[in-house]
Amino acid sequence: MIEYLKKGQTAQTKANNNAQVRITVEKIIADIEARGESAVREYSERFDKWNPQNFRLTEAEIQACIDALSPQAIEDIKFAQAQIRRFAQIQLLSLRDVEVETLPGVVLGHKNIPVNSVGCYIPGGKYPLLASAHMSVLTAKVAGVKRVIACAPPFEGKPSPEIIAAMALAGADEIHVMGGVQAVAAMALGTEHIAPVDLIVGPGNAFVAEAKRQLYGRVGIDLFAGPTETLVICDDSVDAELVAVDLLGQAEHGPTSPAYCITTSKKIAAELPAAIETVLARLDTAPVASVAWRDYGEIILCSTDEEMLEEAERLCSEHVQVMTRNPDWFLQRMTNYGALFLGHRTNVSYGDKVIGTNHTLPTMGAGRYTGGLWVGKFIKTHSYQRILTDEASVKIGEVCSRLCALEHFSGHKEQADIRVRRLGKAL
Repeated sequence: MIEYLKKGQTAQTKANNNAQVRITVEKIIADIEARGESAVREYSERFDKWNPQNFRLTEAEIQACIDALSPQAIEDIKFAQAQIRRFAQIQLLSLRDVEVETLPGVVLGHKNIPVNSVGCYIPGGKYPLLASAHMSVLTAKVAGVKRVIACAPPFEGKPSPEIIAAMALAGADEIHVMGGVQAVAAMALGTEHIAPVDLIVGPGNAFVAEAKRQLYGRVGIDLFAGPTETLVICDDSVDAELVAVDLLGQAEHGPTSPAYCITTSKKIAAELPAAIETVLARLDTAPVASVAWRDYGEIILCSTDEEMLEEAERLCSEHVQVMTRNPDWFLQRMTNYGALFLGHRTNVSYGDKVIGTNHTLPTMGAGRYTGGLWVGKFIKTHSYQRILTDEASVKIGEVCSRLCALEHFSGHKEQADIRVRRLGKAL
């Protein structure tokens, strides 16, 4: 039996909030498309209080940011990037070009080709989220992208040394201090000083996510990312404090970040509300995390692992931490999620910052039909074909002609027929 001991806000509440975001973003994009960089500057001044002579940093300015960090900070950034690079390189090896002779004289194949230019958005208005630079810029470079432009808003009125250093060490070709919808639109549409890109990736707030959604089609995007979501699946092999820490560790992302607990332990379900309050008392981000838990937190008590699986599949959360006696049982059966974190020794923070998997993941149920950002998102798979013999062309052409006739496509049919007539003469 499944009991919902605490429920979060409804989808309708979220939809009402999103409507105003859509209208605002639409107006900003239209203005930037019409007026270019002058509009970008106005929005940067309005939203970020930032209007530099040049949004793009010089090599000297980038180096100054790197030099501002301690040797330990640089070492830690390089360590994290080494883990992410290593896993991305292994993923790249799983992609291969294919060529096969499917019939005598008929050759089909595909080539994996990196996207030519990518824009990476790194959020950083409230917190300097330098890890997003690793996940986007570095992964694009491993994929072989020729031009990678990176944008991040100013942090506390100036470029964030941490974010800029991470961008540079990851291999960004251009670094711009620019945030929000104006940054996404500038990369997608181009301005007087920014050439448009082919693909935009990276997380952001509701306005950034909506800008990517509205620009999709004119430019590619990695995915439409909503507020961070986390789900903890647990039994009585862990305790309420650990569960509370792992829920609030993601709830601190924003006041609309859902945090779900699905458990078979009545003890954890009963103790979790108090544990949440205890953990909040020691978090600097409690003003944000507490609102997220109050409005979007859920506690779901189940009788069996099968019921927990059913609820987890329904929620399709971005992050799913499994702390049960047999976490691999869920690995083998779950199909709807962004990323799995198996066992009590790991957690979502490891994935967010350093362990090597990518932290840009599907939200709002998108894990039903897509995975997260990975090296393959920066690569296009294009097919090709060739026919080596007249006999093969005639064989395919005769069938193609009859199929075109069934569809009443006379032009398509003639493409086949002319080859059958010409190449079939000598047979």
